Amino acid sequence: QVQLVESGGGLVQAGGSLRLSCVAPRNIFSIYHMAWYRQAPGEQRELVAVIGRGGNTNYADSRKGRFTISRDNANNTVYLQMNSLKPEDTGVYYCAAGFRWSAPGDYWGQGTQVTVSV
Repeated sequence: QVQLVESGGGLVQAGGSLRLSCVAPRNIFSIYHMAWYRQAPGEQRELVAVIGRGGNTNYADSRKGRFTISRDNANNTVYLQMNSLKPEDTGVYYCAAGFRWSAPGDYWGQGTQVTVSV
């Protein structure tokens, strides 16, 4: 069973920062696009950011300029640096890997909770 393991969530005040990490198996990390999604209670899971194998990126409009996705190929790790956090960023953040650039989703992590207080 493929495991993507997220870490780095927590409670932060509005305006603060968090960095999420996701470690993937090498055979997955090396061939798939990697992504971060957010799901809040009562809402559908939404794509936050994607990074391709070559490092190209794409972001949800509401996160452009605040969030940065990056990947460390030597350590099979993808990061999500989140700055200027807002209460509406609250939710469970999932790491995913997949072939489809628009919405990678072949493999998923268990999620990490991010709570932004006012």
